[in-house]
Parts: sequence; C-alpha cells; structure tokens
Amino acid sequence: MLERGIFILLALALTIACTNEEAVTKETVTTENTKEGVQKPIVKGYQVGDVAEDFKLKNVDGNFVSMADFPDAKGFVIVFTCNHCPYSIAYEDRLIELDEKYKTLGYPVIAINPNDPAIVPEDSYENMILRAQEKEFTFPYLIDEEQKIYPKYGATKTPHVYVVNKTDEGNKVAYIGAIDDSKNMAKVTQSYLVDALDALLKGEKPEPNFTKAFGCSVKAEKKS
Repeated sequence: MLERGIFILLALALTIACTNEEAVTKETVTTENTKEGVQKPIVKGYQVGDVAEDFKLKNVDGNFVSMADFPDAKGFVIVFTCNHCPYSIAYEDRLIELDEKYKTLGYPVIAINPNDPAIVPEDSYENMILRAQEKEFTFPYLIDEEQKIYPKYGATKTPHVYVVNKTDEGNKVAYIGAIDDSKNMAKVTQSYLVDALDALLKGEKPEPNFTKAFGCSVKAEKKS
C-alpha cells in the first residue's frame, strides 16, 4: 500500500514538471518570436505613428515654451539631453548646426532636460542657464521639472531624439532614436536624424524610423 502511494506521488510530480516545462517553452516562443530571434523589450512611451501631446515647459530664458508656439513649423526635433552627460556634451555642436539648418526648413530643435537635479546637481536649472549661455544654444533648452514629459515620450537616454511631424491629426512621431552612429563626430558613418529630416522634407517616410539611442540614463528617483 505504501509503495503504491509513493508511486502515485512520483507520477503526479512528473506530470506537474512536464506541464511547467511546456508552459515555459510556450512563453519563450512567444517572447522571442522576432525576426532576429531575440526577446523583444517591453515598449513604453510613444512609438512611430503615435500623436505626441504638446507640453509647456520652462526655458532657460524664464519663458514657457510649447510646440504650439511655432505655428509655421512643419514639425520638431525633440531632444532629451542634459548638462553633465559626456554623450550630450559631445552632441551639442552638432545640435546647434542642425538647428541652424533645419529650423529655416521648418524643423526647429527643442531640447529638454529630463534629469532630477537632486540626483545630478550639474543638471539644475541654474546650470542649464549657464550652459546655454556658454554654448550659445540657438534652440530652446527646457526643464522637465516635474519629470512628467520624458516618460510620455519613453526617453531613456540623454541624448534621445523624437522627430514629430505636423499632420491634420496632430504632431505625429516620425522618428525615434539616436542622432547618428558615433559619439565621436569624426567616426560618424550614419546620420540617422539628418536622413529622417531630409526624407520628411521630400514627403517621404524616414528609413529607418527607429534606432537604438545611446548615452547616459535618465536620472530619476526610483519610486517604490
């Protein structure tokens, strides 16, 4: 009788193990079912084709700026950036040059600092003012003081770019990702942002419309 009971328990355990293995296998197939065979990350924030909400954030000149303040613009280059990050610093001159060219063509740059200055004092509003003056920024440099805008966009890095295109339906996201393919300007081989803007100016869709942003992580207090 005892032997029979042990046999039943072993059979039951084997059945449960097989069931769990099958469940794990199905989950793995589901999460890894991409062209590259790599697990696809959970997407947060705007995706290409989404309509981006407007914002009203404080600029380094003390005024509040929104996309609605540019009625003649065809779209915008929204760049999440900051003072302290070496990657952001490396791209400052490129952003100034890009803004000077493309704002006259209808796509001005709007820079937004998403970081919490309590975590990185270098990214305080006062230091933003100094940085903008030192580099003679040609574009608005806004502070996401309450850290409510960058999560809507899904920005995770500085710099992280979102090109939005004005349409009858609103400001639609047309490109997300990196400015180009190298922090070192001398080593750039792919100018993703420039290519995206040139495509939009021709009435075409950017290709690629998404690249992986690289830089420093956005600094925000972890919420429990």
